[in-house]
Amino acid sequence: MSRSLRRGGIAALAALAIASLSSCSAGNTPATLEIKPDNASATLGTDVRLNNIVVVTGDESAGEHTGPATVTVNISNSGTELLELQSITVGNGATATFADDKGAPLTGITVPAGGAVLLGGPGNPIAKIASASVNVGGYVATSFSFKNHEKLDTEAAVSPNKGLYKGFGPAAPAAAPSKAATGAATTPAAPATGTATAPAATGTATAPATPAAGGTTAPATPAAGASATPSAAAH
Repeated sequence: MSRSLRRGGIAALAALAIASLSSCSAGNTPATLEIKPDNASATLGTDVRLNNIVVVTGDESAGEHTGPATVTVNISNSGTELLELQSITVGNGATATFADDKGAPLTGITVPAGGAVLLGGPGNPIAKIASASVNVGGYVATSFSFKNHEKLDTEAAVSPNKGLYKGFGPAAPAAAPSKAATGAATTPAAPATGTATAPAATGTATAPATPAAGGTTAPATPAAGASATPSAAAH
């Protein structure tokens, strides 16, 4: 191989390497690659990070969803001050309400300094949306507002209540008991006439038992007109 060909091959390799380095310098962020991450995340300042931001709908697998939904997100706070999430807004103004793992209302979600909190799923506080219009399998604009007046605008993935997010979706309302069941449980049974609940007949249980004739356990009742005084001794 001639020296000129060798120089040409080396030059071609060098150009390819420079092109590769140039593409790497552009970064591999979703904005650069023009794709969205599988797990939506965002940061607020240097201390607060929101991971796996997902709006969970019902059991449908795809398509438009309008109705109840929940928001699940892992919020980590590496700072030295307590953080309080005050509201979450999804899409065109659908606002979430907060509740603890027992369903009691909360005014906000507290994230301790150096700690993290997961919203959604069994045993965790939840963020419920009464009605949201979202596209299952897509993304929806989502805003997080904190007590210190900081606001984070980002996007959340939209997932059905299946797979990794089974149990994270809006709970179905409990079925109301039937009227028959309600009446059976609340109406006391009427006592039958003459049963143990009726008072005993007058003079039965309270009257003393009559002693047997000639018995020695009770004094004999004197006959009518007879004297109660003992008779005189016989002469």
